[in-house]
Amino acid sequence: MTGPRTVTVHTIDHGPVTLPEPAWCTGHAEAPAEYRSDVHHAGPEIVRGYNGRAVLSAELVEFPFGQQPIKPSVHVELYVPAATLDPPELEALAAVLTEAAVELRQLALRLAVLRAGGDW
Repeated sequence: MTGPRTVTVHTIDHGPVTLPEPAWCTGHAEAPAEYRSDVHHAGPEIVRGYNGRAVLSAELVEFPFGQQPIKPSVHVELYVPAATLDPPELEALAAVLTEAAVELRQLALRLAVLRAGGDW
């Protein structure tokens, strides 16, 4: 565990904004955020792919200045490219989705600990 840290993010509408940065945050882009409400923390992204294409991504996020602030949560995106699959291809896709489901369950447990005030 690291000690408390802060980060200053430059915004167009509010100038520099300094806020506490959680240990799980992977950092902030150098470019200014368009609005303060866009300032957010993001953890490492999990991406699972099949046949050279992403099918799922997930990352821990927090938007402290949104119109309705979002406490730590997991942002998930599913990409559903159309595909016609034979039995081995379908088994391979199922394996990727099963692996992704395991990781999402682990992420859910870690998020529950974080929201309960534990360490990420």
